[in-house]
Amino acid sequence: MMNKHFSFKHQSGVVLPVSMIMLLLLTLISITSSQVTGLEEKMAGNSRDSNIAFQAAEAALRAGEAATAGTPTLYAGAQPIDWTNAAVTTYSGGTLTGTSQAPVYTIEDLGSTGGTAECSPCEGGTPPPSSGSRLYRITARGTGGTTNAVVVLQSTYTR
Repeated sequence: MMNKHFSFKHQSGVVLPVSMIMLLLLTLISITSSQVTGLEEKMAGNSRDSNIAFQAAEAALRAGEAATAGTPTLYAGAQPIDWTNAAVTTYSGGTLTGTSQAPVYTIEDLGSTGGTAECSPCEGGTPPPSSGSRLYRITARGTGGTTNAVVVLQSTYTR
């Protein structure tokens, strides 16, 4: 049985505007969360790219140090290195996955230490070079998954 005092004339229709506002809020939340997720994915990809470039440069640096122990191919001059025209050696030891280019290194002869036995600065735990030893600067360059991620490392090697 229906209530005789109930009438549709007394309804104000608030449900539709309230539900539309709720849908609008949910839409804004979802759009914002998808944009944040996309940005986090880009940041993670860039971090991975940078890490791959560092590992490639580190591998080339160690290969340059190993080559210095023998008879190294030297790069002449202490100028900034033009990686496209310099006398570089391409790293070929081991497999590096994810790099856009093979890492390269150069070796510079910095001359002998002469009569002095000093280094400036010496790496932690490394004794100063003996008098008359030769110093070499090894510079390595590695790239990540894209050519935008580049890492350059240097070490000084005494022989």
